[in-house]
Amino acid sequence: MIRITALGKRYGELKAVDNLDLTIDKGEVFGLLGPNGAGKSTTILMLLGLTEPSQGAVRVCGFDPTRQPLEVKKRVGYLPDDVGFYDDRSGLENLLFTAQLNRIPKAEALRRAGLLLDQVGLTADAQKRAGAYSRGMRQRLGLADVLIKNPPIIILDEPTLGIDPQGVREFLDLIVRLSKEQGITVLLSSHHLHQVQQVCDRVGLFVGGRLIADGNIDALSTKLFALEPFMVEAGVSTLDQNDIDSLTELFRQIPEVRSVSHTGEIFRIACTRDQTSAVARTVITHGYSLNLLQKKRYGLDEIYHRYFENGGTYGKTA
Repeated sequence: MIRITALGKRYGELKAVDNLDLTIDKGEVFGLLGPNGAGKSTTILMLLGLTEPSQGAVRVCGFDPTRQPLEVKKRVGYLPDDVGFYDDRSGLENLLFTAQLNRIPKAEALRRAGLLLDQVGLTADAQKRAGAYSRGMRQRLGLADVLIKNPPIIILDEPTLGIDPQGVREFLDLIVRLSKEQGITVLLSSHHLHQVQQVCDRVGLFVGGRLIADGNIDALSTKLFALEPFMVEAGVSTLDQNDIDSLTELFRQIPEVRSVSHTGEIFRIACTRDQTSAVARTVITHGYSLNLLQKKRYGLDEIYHRYFENGGTYGKTA
């Protein structure tokens, strides 16, 4: 659905986007993750045909946004971080106006608007002026607004800024549901790691205009933590220093254990394969009380920080 090849954008000496290669498939929820100023919004502007690339090529649904911007705009719904509406018009009137701009017949526009307002939870507020909507309500109306033309792709640029935690959860759940039920391709730009991890099938880490890595969470963690892809946490009660030293040595003797660390009564055993059962057996057979056992899954927080510990150098080898 989206194919980007060697894409670059310069502003004078500044490389806002640097040699970007990326493919996003139909029905995928892709998270473009990076700090403010990383080049995420510039990339989105080039996808929409709102700024021209300095180099490379972009195809959106097979069309070139620079040469065929109207064809792209017909097929892509875009939700910026701050949605603009006619505040003196109702939510329903705003949707119908957008439908009119997209040449959707009035009867069909009414049908779609009613369905979308129900999907985003705004049916009861359909006649309320948009100016009286909360930030979360405006974002949900914005999502309905980009969907009114039935686009196969939607692009969301920091869509949860300023929304309360409950509103964020509802908004993200709605994105996932719409993607799965309707096969919509979603590009979500954000700097919130937890939110991206919640909803995205695949993630791209974007820094200094460069995509330093992309993949799903498991694939990224496997690349980054290749020497210790499994982490087992074991809680052992009533320990003195002799017990800690003894257990540490016992854990190190388990095959394929790479390292052992502990904080208080919690041991963390890094392994090249899953040794959860061996860890439990070691604790119990040596007479200790096991009160916690879990296999830790590396999340985006660990992945993100592991990349930056190395200045993003993993991005070229991962």
